[in-house]
Amino acid sequence: MSDGVGKRGAVRALGARVLGGLEYLGGMALLLGAAGRWAYRGAVSRKVRFGGRALAAQMVRVGVRSLPIVVLVQAFIGVILALQMSPPLKPYGQESQVAVIIGIAGFRMLGPIITAVVLSGFAGASIAAELGTMVVAEEIEAMQAMAMNPVRVLVVPRVLATLVMMVLLTVIADLMISLGGWAVSRAVLGPRVYVGYWDRMRDALVYADFVTGLILAGVFGTLISLIACHEGLKVSGGAEGVGRATTMTVVYSIVAIISAACVFTMIFFVYEI
Repeated sequence: MSDGVGKRGAVRALGARVLGGLEYLGGMALLLGAAGRWAYRGAVSRKVRFGGRALAAQMVRVGVRSLPIVVLVQAFIGVILALQMSPPLKPYGQESQVAVIIGIAGFRMLGPIITAVVLSGFAGASIAAELGTMVVAEEIEAMQAMAMNPVRVLVVPRVLATLVMMVLLTVIADLMISLGGWAVSRAVLGPRVYVGYWDRMRDALVYADFVTGLILAGVFGTLISLIACHEGLKVSGGAEGVGRATTMTVVYSIVAIISAACVFTMIFFVYEI
């Protein structure tokens, strides 16, 4: 009898988790739809504005301020790739292919993924904390009382800024991965690797490698900003709730980034992109 009760409890707990997950995804979809509608209306109608200054401020906050850490981390990724790939290739006399591996891996996947992970902790957590603090201070209710839509004023600039800056940062990340690999090749690995490094990378890369990385960057930027805004706007419980929202923003963002990367990798593989 107790086994049956325990199994029913486990099934109910599993069902509650599934429903909770679906509810979360539904809330994200509704927020994305609302942000998309306001962005479209702001683009086609002069009567609707979501704030050019707010957008510029968020771009500086999300992109410019995170640039040094993105540059540093991605340069180290290039160094690590070169040092890790050279020994396995050496017995086959293929050390020169380090440049090819760094180029394809960096441009297609590592550039956008590592940048997105950095941005989720640097910008995503900050957005969630800021919006959560506004909720706790009842500033959101005050905005609604003044007929100001929080999605238009708060969400749209942050989503657009994160999307745009994520793409631009990925371009810089690709360059830094390549430079990191070249620098360590010249300093440590020797002429068999660094001589002709840029030529081999250029010959191996195609436009699809660059474009697919930018597509991933746009998707990652949208996911990070939506999760951060969603977590921030549903804060409850005062300062503890703000801390919880900040933590969960980073956790959910990283899970979403890896999941999206897996899905898009399978799509690119099936369609041979």
